[in-house]
Amino acid sequence: MTTTHSAEATLPEGSLQEHFDATIARDQRIEPRDWMPDGYRRTLVRQIAQHAHSEIIGMQPEGEWITRAPSLRRKAILFAKVQDEAGHGLYLYSAAETLGADRADLTERLIEGRQKYSSIFNYPTPTFADVGVIGWFVDGAAICNQVPLCRSSYGPYARAMVRICKEESFHQRQGYELLMTMMRGTGAQREMVQDSVDRWWWPSLMMFGPPDGDSPNSAASMAWKIKRHTNDELRQRFVDMTVPQAEKLGVTLPDPELRWNVERGHHDFGTPDWSELKRVIGGDGPCNAQRTQRRRSAHEEGAWVRDAATAHAAKQAERAREREGAVA
Repeated sequence: MTTTHSAEATLPEGSLQEHFDATIARDQRIEPRDWMPDGYRRTLVRQIAQHAHSEIIGMQPEGEWITRAPSLRRKAILFAKVQDEAGHGLYLYSAAETLGADRADLTERLIEGRQKYSSIFNYPTPTFADVGVIGWFVDGAAICNQVPLCRSSYGPYARAMVRICKEESFHQRQGYELLMTMMRGTGAQREMVQDSVDRWWWPSLMMFGPPDGDSPNSAASMAWKIKRHTNDELRQRFVDMTVPQAEKLGVTLPDPELRWNVERGHHDFGTPDWSELKRVIGGDGPCNAQRTQRRRSAHEEGAWVRDAATAHAAKQAERAREREGAVA
């Protein structure tokens, strides 16, 4: 359900916060024209912008393999996936704009390092197995994280996530299918898959963010129902989902502490190196500078396209005004 802007128009100023709180409590959605606290708006802009940036930067690790894919089929799959990620970023920038954010400003903040993107995309992809493991781990983690966002309290964000999650499901399946194919191949291919799993497992667990006790934004996001589950809950869900998939695939997850806990009904697992997460988020990851520089170059090289589109829109508007004047 959604709220209506007209209902708020009759409320006195002091009742707006109460109306907002009641809307959240009823599990209804906040829409762009509804009143919302500044903190809610800022939190949404931060989260949606970071999500959009991650989709755009996330095109790079696998995009590097498009020209080197081993077959036309694999090349076509990669083209489709990278194109999907670009679309996801555009959906999300549009959602941020409904909150009053400016897309050009968000891009500048990303390029200048004043806004973050997911730490997972700051790791290299030296082998083609990485393409499969990114699909399996990274997109699998994205599904765990993003499906609950389809019920986010902010309408445009929730609606954008519905389509994004459907496409992420395709991405996860194609990654796993690639790995299944490689595991039926040569010994060298199987070793390549295991090596990739070893490198990506812990960074994938860090994708969900720091532990709940160290997460500065989770409490407010949960209270406002922007997000529905804590970082640790989502991390646990991902581990429980991935372990049987790894067994079927025939790879070993690199965690000696990983085991089923009968009492909890969940898998126990080791603790990621949180100092590494802080280091990568702080800009000292293996590929931080490369990812940002490539995004900056693409933005600068595409300036002529934006300028041409702006000039065309202005010309069309001018012609429309001239036609209206002629009719009058």
